[in-house]
Order: sequence, then C-alpha cells, then structure tokens
Amino acid sequence: MLREIRDLGFEYAELSHGIRISLLPGIYECVDAGEIKISSVHNFCPLPMGVNQAAPNVFKFTTSDRWERENAIKHTLKSIETAVRVGARAVVLHMGRITMRDYTDKLLDMIKQGEGGSPRYEKLLAEALEKRERRKEKYTERADELLKQFVEAAAAAGVRLGIENRDAVEEIPFEGDLPFWLKGLPAETVGYWHDTGHAQIKEHLGLILHQFHLENLADRLVGTHIHDVLAPGRDHQEPGTGTIDFAALAPFIGPDTIRVFEFSPSLTTEAVQRGVQHVKGIWGAE
Repeated sequence: MLREIRDLGFEYAELSHGIRISLLPGIYECVDAGEIKISSVHNFCPLPMGVNQAAPNVFKFTTSDRWERENAIKHTLKSIETAVRVGARAVVLHMGRITMRDYTDKLLDMIKQGEGGSPRYEKLLAEALEKRERRKEKYTERADELLKQFVEAAAAAGVRLGIENRDAVEEIPFEGDLPFWLKGLPAETVGYWHDTGHAQIKEHLGLILHQFHLENLADRLVGTHIHDVLAPGRDHQEPGTGTIDFAALAPFIGPDTIRVFEFSPSLTTEAVQRGVQHVKGIWGAE
C-alpha cells in the first residue's frame, strides 16, 4: 500500500482510520526503512479489534454511554501512540454528532432536485439549525471534556491534534462555534484540520462561504484533506473537476500546512496525478 503511494510520487502518506492492527508491522518496517514518511494519523488508527472497515465515528466523543466513551479515550490515545511511532506530526479527530433527525441527506436531495434556496428548502434548513442549536450544549461539553484529556498526552508526545470540519449538519464542530472553541485550547497542541470537500458541501448547503470560513481559521490551521466536490455532495473527486475554487483558498495554506490528498478509490491513477498537479500548480509544491 505505502509503496504504491510512494510510486505515485508522494514522499508522505497519512495513516487513515481504515488501518487494521495486522498491517502495522509492515507499515513500521516500511517507515523504518525510509521508503516513505507519515505526515499524519487519522483517529482511530489502528482500527479497534473486531472492526474491519474504516470507522472514524465508531466511538463518538459526544456519547453519554460510559463504555463508548472509555473506548473513545483508549483508542484515541492509541492513535497518538501510533503517530509517535511513525514520526507523524498530527492526529486528525472527528468530534462527534448531535442525536437528531438526519437532515443533511434530505437537504442535498432537495438541491439535486433543483429546490435549493426554495422556501421549502429554507424552512427545512432553518428547522435543522434551530434544532441543533437548541440541543448542542451537552454534546459539545462531552466532546470538549474528552478532547482536554488528550491535550496533555499529545503535548508530551510532540503531536498536534487537528479538529476536522465535517460535512453533515448534525456533526460537530459547528462552523460558528469552532473559533471560540479553539481559543480555549493551547494553540501549540490543538488546531483546525480543514477538509476542502466537507467545507464545499457546507457551502452548497448554504451554511458557509468556503473561502471566508478557511480565512477565519487560518491562524490555527494544522493541515488539510484535499479533494474536489461534484455538486452538491459527491466529494473525494479529482481537483479541478468540481466546484472548489482552489485559487481562493491558496492564501491561507502556509508552507507548514500538512497537505493530504484524500481521493475516492474509484479514481484512476491518471486522475489522481492530474488532480495533484492541478493543486500544486495553484498552491505551490511545498
């Protein structure tokens, strides 16, 4: 796996939330031999025992269930340990979700059907936002409580934690809350992880303006997942084929920003290479 990534021209790779524990010895061997470097690790890595497919939300930080919370702590600390072992700079975190009706898929379906911006659409979106605002407090408090437990371990390990923006209305962090949340956390250890596809989907939903959202959080930016979106919600596509204006984002991507291409496995090698060159041509090749 890592050799294939290297042979595509990448010096670094991210270890995702789909890495089974049985793969770690081979990964360690590859990294130790200097065949590739690891930029970042995505929680939970390795996968918990008994989980056989990518599952970043298998243990939610927002849950009230004691067993699930204990496992979220245990496996996040393992992700930090994995990052240290492979020399990664950051661990990417999903923060959980509010228990409420799933509005996101319905809203995206309405956009597909040409109803985006209609009175019916605006009414449903307002209902979703009102409901999540009314219910959010206990969920965000639970997530913050867990996050603060990881700060000391990450600081001691010399690893940064990146809070990833999400594509669903029901997931946290909410766009307007994130800058204030980050202000209460040590900048040297906790920052923002920008997923270009998720942000673009939120723009399509009418929740943010992608460029201004990133600008507002640029001073806490740790890294970014790079992919394009075919409107309204088909992400992980080849950059340059969708709706993302990568040039508008360029001023906020610094030379120290970790850049991870996160592509659909359906993309061809040629599409991957075109997409990478498209972004490098705009953002530079650091």
